[in-house]
Amino acid sequence: MLLKPYFAIRPSAIDHFTIRGLRYLLRTWGDPDAPLLLCLHGHRDASATFQFMVDCLKKDWRIVAPDWRGHGDTGWAPQGYYYQDYLADLDAIVDHISPGAPVAMLGHSLGGNIATVYAGVRPQKVKRFASIDGFGLRGRHSVEMPDHMRDWLDAWRRKASGRVYPNEDAIADRLMATNRRLTRDKALFLAAHMHREVEGGYTWSFDPGHQRPFATLYRLEELAAFWARIEAPALWIVAGDRFERMARTGEGGFEWCLAHIRNGEYVQVLETGHNIHHDRPEEIARIVDDFFTRDD
Repeated sequence: MLLKPYFAIRPSAIDHFTIRGLRYLLRTWGDPDAPLLLCLHGHRDASATFQFMVDCLKKDWRIVAPDWRGHGDTGWAPQGYYYQDYLADLDAIVDHISPGAPVAMLGHSLGGNIATVYAGVRPQKVKRFASIDGFGLRGRHSVEMPDHMRDWLDAWRRKASGRVYPNEDAIADRLMATNRRLTRDKALFLAAHMHREVEGGYTWSFDPGHQRPFATLYRLEELAAFWARIEAPALWIVAGDRFERMARTGEGGFEWCLAHIRNGEYVQVLETGHNIHHDRPEEIARIVDDFFTRDD
């Protein structure tokens, strides 16, 4: 008997609006009058990837999650993707869903990085935020920029294309191969929300242009300058599999990063990889319920 996809306990609703010329998807769960939590997915993911966590939440929330530009059902940018574009899009989303009031944010990976920087750029617009494994990239230096720029230019010479799979089951297989903790029913659910049909089968819903690197470098000293301006309480949620690497001393380690954030803390979630909210959604939901309702 074929296993069915994961059954969503709390169904989501879909809305669209335009940001900077792109048709953006906003996915929402929960009562419109409940406290607002903005969830930001990671690179090559989609808003539906928060479903497992949403189904485990014990407290009432109005969850809003966009598909980033070039992901899911949001429009693609033919000129490419730049880190700053995500910040500008987030600024527009915050104004759209919560004009005049600061927002609580939860971001995974790229989404966590964007939320962290945004909290330093617009501190008055962020109530508090948590980042799910959204840090830990190797810091880059200016001396690397010439080679990086050459690689970026070379990437534009190559046509970006995605792998084609015969069916959604094959996409689920690929997801499970990447994450050994992902169960089959959840992999099928994700595959159903992260594919598009093309000639010859199915491929990922994100723009293959995301295979190109950003034109900019990931500079820790610049991030530290953003972090120093954060006013909101901040939480970094660390994958158990990556904890030892992130706990290193010196530049880029936990202590170094948290030293630049006045109200920062971190928590480790055992037996998890990068997609913590897929591996242990019940634990992430517990952390979310606690952190975002905490009185400081």
